[in-house]
Amino acid sequence: MSTNSVSGTSPRAFVVSGVAVLLLLIAGEALAVLGFIRNIGAGAEVRAVLIMMASAAFTVFLVPGFFLNQPKQARVLTLFGAYRGTDATAGLRWTLPFYYPRMKVSTRLRNFESSRSKVNDAVGNPIEISAIVVWRVVDPYRAVFEVEDYATYVETQTESAVRSLASSYPYDFGLNDSHDGLSLRGDTAEVAEKMMEAIQDRVAEAGIEIVEARINHLAYATEIAAAMLKRQQASALLDARETIVKGTVAIVDAAVKEIEKSEGLALDPERKAAMVANLMVVLSSGAEPTPVINAGSLY
Repeated sequence: MSTNSVSGTSPRAFVVSGVAVLLLLIAGEALAVLGFIRNIGAGAEVRAVLIMMASAAFTVFLVPGFFLNQPKQARVLTLFGAYRGTDATAGLRWTLPFYYPRMKVSTRLRNFESSRSKVNDAVGNPIEISAIVVWRVVDPYRAVFEVEDYATYVETQTESAVRSLASSYPYDFGLNDSHDGLSLRGDTAEVAEKMMEAIQDRVAEAGIEIVEARINHLAYATEIAAAMLKRQQASALLDARETIVKGTVAIVDAAVKEIEKSEGLALDPERKAAMVANLMVVLSSGAEPTPVINAGSLY
């Protein structure tokens, strides 16, 4: 008798190896045929007919009880509408024919991509977002009896969780925004973790485990995409300019110090200021410099 189950509900169904029952069926049929032949030879036709009738009844009783479980597959067994157990042992199995229907539930990993949802982020910007979710059934009993269609249920709850998550965080932080917290674009790993937790909370009652959830598509909505692109370009340009200025100051400072160390190249404050200004312009400018040679005195 098997009690193998992947659900949290204790099974009570009588389930045994189908191979053993099949061998028993073959042996019974062989004995019936042998008995039929012997009784016919002895002139006991009535007994021979009874043996064959008993053999047929035996076969009719046993054959409907066979079912096949593939690896990572379970059967939820019911008896007259009442749950009687879950069998997840792979191979040929046999149970009482009265256990019907035997609902097949796959416990393999599944994945799907949610549809692209248009929703406002935490600061009101319309964005488009979709997610990829990897999930599996861990409790076939709940998956079958707690919801009407567990696959559709997972997809619907995922859509709801993704929309809720997208409205809880900003798409990205702007130049003047506070960087305390998470953003959808800048903290993908943390957001994915929170998304997985949110979906798991919604589907736990259906016996579903969320293995992985991550954002697959994230973009501003069409109506503001161009404006937000300009904003991102401006932010990147300012960041680049800031880096250039910091590097230029370090280079100019090192150049002035090296010149002051050299003999015969002492600079008075006015010449030092003029040189610093010229170096800053040359190094921080985005265009190639055009030198002007002064052949006379600086004064």
